[in-house]
Amino acid sequence: MERPSLEINLPNTDEEGKLYVVDSLNNLNKLNACPDESQHALETTAGNNTRNQCLFFIIFILTLIVSLALVSFVIFLIIQTRNKMDQISSRLLSEKKNIEELKKINNMILKYLNHSGMKEKERHLFTESPDLHDFFTHPELKVPGE
Repeated sequence: MERPSLEINLPNTDEEGKLYVVDSLNNLNKLNACPDESQHALETTAGNNTRNQCLFFIIFILTLIVSLALVSFVIFLIIQTRNKMDQISSRLLSEKKNIEELKKINNMILKYLNHSGMKEKERHLFTESPDLHDFFTHPELKVPGE
């Protein structure tokens, strides 16, 4: 098989131009002489690009899954916190009602003691236990108007 000659007469170009043209012709000749190697290089590059794109896609999907898991966990924590706050709030309301009931009972006891003339006996009874005496004679526990 004969190859066509790649020589070209270049009468009106300077020395740099001739070198450029010769270099370009050599590159063309290498591509024509070794098409298998250049094709293999192109296929390898294309394979690397495909592999890189696949790897990027997998990493992107994994990142999305981890982000979704974290967001779900945060939402779960927010809901749990709200439920705990509701429980605490209902307990506080219940305790407030209990305290109100105890205040009413205390006022009833104080009124009963005041009306039944137990003031004199109270001092005698509670002298042995000063804590109870202080409890029943505490200023905040007095019935208003005494």
